[in-house]
Amino acid sequence: MPAKRYIVRLTEDERTELLGLITKGITSARLLTRARILLKADEGWKDKEIAQALNSSVATIERIRQRFVEGNLEKALHDDPRPGAKCKLDGRAEAQLIALACSKAPEGHAVWSMRLLAGTLVELGVVESVSHETVRQRLKKTTSSLGSAKSGAYPNLARSSWLRWKTSWMCMKCPTTPLIQPSALMRNPSN
Repeated sequence: MPAKRYIVRLTEDERTELLGLITKGITSARLLTRARILLKADEGWKDKEIAQALNSSVATIERIRQRFVEGNLEKALHDDPRPGAKCKLDGRAEAQLIALACSKAPEGHAVWSMRLLAGTLVELGVVESVSHETVRQRLKKTTSSLGSAKSGAYPNLARSSWLRWKTSWMCMKCPTTPLIQPSALMRNPSN
């Protein structure tokens, strides 16, 4: 059996910091598990024992020990930043997108399409390039809506008319549809 390659030896300050994290319990479960792994490894527990005690895998235990020995406590507890492209629409560009989407559509178009919005943002020089999907995602996250007082893309349907329709549909006698008991949703609102 090969000897452990990465042996965890915590200083008194590191041990105090980890015990403080665990006793507070206000942080993420992932961080708490990693802290417990380091404490158990410092106490001399074997990887299989730690994995069984913490419902983790042996590979996770080995990886946390390696990150601690090669780096430091901070590197063992927290993940490295993940690579990825930066968002093409910053706050200024997003504000211009919303203003553009709320304005009147250009000549020859009834409404703004996502592709038309993306193309117009590029033409105006707001961004160098942007896809229609990025435009859709950014507009989906906004709470502004031209259709109603509430946020969302659909017009506000009158609740009472919807309930009347549903009630009348449910009351129709149809031999193929089983009789459904009325529920709270089918009753007319008291307002």
